[in-house]
Amino acid sequence: MHSITDWLRGLSGPVVYAVVGGMVFTEDALFFSFFIPGETAAVLGGLLAHQGRASLGWMALVVVCAAVLGDSAGYEIGRHLGPAILRTRPLRRHAGKVGTAQDLIRRRGPAAVFVGRFVAFFRPLVPSLAGVSRMPYRRFLLYNVLGGVAWGVGFTLLGYFAGAAYSRVEGAVGRAAAIAVAGTVVVALVVRYLRRRRSRGRGPSDDGVGRNP
Repeated sequence: MHSITDWLRGLSGPVVYAVVGGMVFTEDALFFSFFIPGETAAVLGGLLAHQGRASLGWMALVVVCAAVLGDSAGYEIGRHLGPAILRTRPLRRHAGKVGTAQDLIRRRGPAAVFVGRFVAFFRPLVPSLAGVSRMPYRRFLLYNVLGGVAWGVGFTLLGYFAGAAYSRVEGAVGRAAAIAVAGTVVVALVVRYLRRRRSRGRGPSDDGVGRNP
């Protein structure tokens, strides 16, 4: 994540929004959660906003829009490809979880779209399965928007406040380190002074003891 952050720091403002939004969109629309978790992108966007690389409000809006549009794209892919999408390689490898997601849609209906938004594996999967099941798009869109707003704003703010907490901790660590160094120097000076004083005090007494009257 540090390498991605460093790379984004070198980009201009609009490109930062495009990259973060693209990461969120592709996860939802193309099953890229297997490679780039959407939470990582949203939290990273909030972190960059805290660092002054982007506006927090605009970043949250970009993340929310990318999440909603990505789920809508996933819905259309499932609607047009139908059950054939279940035979794709990524989904065949996770047949058990796919079955759990299908059961969630059967039991919860459109509410599964909202719930699935907050589960890493289900997030890109539920929209496509909703399309496969021919869920009415208006119902899907309602819960898609509700989930996208809650998830997008929540994780963007999490990244923002995590950045603020990191800055406070970093400042506290810096102050603590300075205090520790200063304390170490003071102790060293005191020990040096006491040793010199002790050595001076022992000099005459040692000479007196060594002499016989």
